[in-house]
Amino acid sequence: MNSKKIITNILFINIASTAAIFLSTAKAAEEIAFVNGALIRTISIKSIENLSKTGKATGLLKDIINFSNQNPQELANLLNQQFEMPLVLTSRLMNSSIGNVIIKRITKVIHPIKVPDTSVSVPAIRAGVIKGLVKGEGKINLIGFLKAYPNKVMAVNIPALTKVTNKVDTINDLVKFFSDSPLEGLKKGNVKP
Repeated sequence: MNSKKIITNILFINIASTAAIFLSTAKAAEEIAFVNGALIRTISIKSIENLSKTGKATGLLKDIINFSNQNPQELANLLNQQFEMPLVLTSRLMNSSIGNVIIKRITKVIHPIKVPDTSVSVPAIRAGVIKGLVKGEGKINLIGFLKAYPNKVMAVNIPALTKVTNKVDTINDLVKFFSDSPLEGLKKGNVKP
């Protein structure tokens, strides 16, 4: 490994470590607000976490799942699906050109409730991923990301989410595309941070 790569890896490890220390004091998400125009419905992260643990939904979450004709156990499995992501490579990916494009697309769907601007929502996603990976010791799932997201209320833009889900066949296809393709490029050195 040449000295430039060693210095780059040390730099990313230091950035990730500093971010992890800073983020450990950041407020975590407590609620998700599903937004469709002027209509906003809020669900607590605790009720989503309960679904992930028991496979059973309660309250408004149960109503939404029933209304959308979803299987609660399948949703619980999706919430618990673990992704192993090396911290340094993930940090490099999120700060690469490809990573910026991916994150900016994601910010059209999720962002802090009162500040949809990318100058705030992009760092929030990066922080949620890094803090989630640190807490999960190199692994993350959706619950880990939600609990690490550094804003009290995370907004989910329903029309934007619908557009994204209509473009992919399954959630697994979407995750596979976003996690495998760019990460493989980074591992081979084809993507510049």
